[in-house]
Amino acid sequence: MRILIAGGGGQLGREITRILRAGPGRFAIPQEYGRCSAVSAGRGELDIADGGAVGAYLKKGGFDLIFNCAAMTDVDGCEAKPMRALRINAIGACNLAMAVEEHGGKLVHLSTDYVFDGKKNIPYREEDPCSPQCVYGKTKRLGELFVRQECPRSFVVRTAWLYGREGSNFVRSILRNAKAGKPLRVVSDQRGCPTNAGDLACQLLRLALTEEYGLYHCTGSGACTWAEFAAAILEENGTGGEIIPISTEQSGRAAARPAYSVLDNSRLTGVLGTEVRPWREALHSFFEEEKEGEDGKLSILGSGHS
Repeated sequence: MRILIAGGGGQLGREITRILRAGPGRFAIPQEYGRCSAVSAGRGELDIADGGAVGAYLKKGGFDLIFNCAAMTDVDGCEAKPMRALRINAIGACNLAMAVEEHGGKLVHLSTDYVFDGKKNIPYREEDPCSPQCVYGKTKRLGELFVRQECPRSFVVRTAWLYGREGSNFVRSILRNAKAGKPLRVVSDQRGCPTNAGDLACQLLRLALTEEYGLYHCTGSGACTWAEFAAAILEENGTGGEIIPISTEQSGRAAARPAYSVLDNSRLTGVLGTEVRPWREALHSFFEEEKEGEDGKLSILGSGHS
């Protein structure tokens, strides 16, 4: 099996690559991945916004499975550069979908909770109406529609509040600011689902071996506010610091965020037969791994619960 990870330089792309290279012996992924070869392509190797380059790359590679982890995820940056966001999040997704359909294989495309407006107070299901309130959410929603239209053999998976071992994320930001002694002013009126990138990667790898194409949600189980997430990060890491809860309005961010974006994972659970771990358990494991190092407790990622 030949696998391509587009956007391989991001935190999810790196996590998928790490898990594939370590193999089923160290992670709870299907044995079929023990006989695969994976190519991780960052933007320097593959610009998904260039349709001709995408088609040529896939034709030459002969890939059986493609993960699209490439995206412009700087939510406020998307407001400042909407055309760039459109090229990467929507047109780039369309380019990949058309190339996969032409040259064969399956496509796993990542999307976001920001496709919803946040006005519900119960978890969003896949069939709920989308009403994105910011450029990031709007361009990612377009990407979803393009993928599902152009590539029937595709899985579109929405996730949220992602953090991992690599790259910039909320966990790293909170720890960096706490250690620098900076005030930790964190929004307390947005509720969502923190998601461990390793857990997400393992679920995606399981889903990709099925023929159950369509739209899915995959996040850590349970929910919290950003302020509660920040407090848990400090507690799990044993780092001092005081969380100062603030409102979304006080945060002064350029892009609108959904006040409530908890996602319902039940469709994914029904297909795979396992649930994603509770977000707090996954966060604890994340810091345990940090202490153990690369050769420590890696196999616990993505183990799930029956």
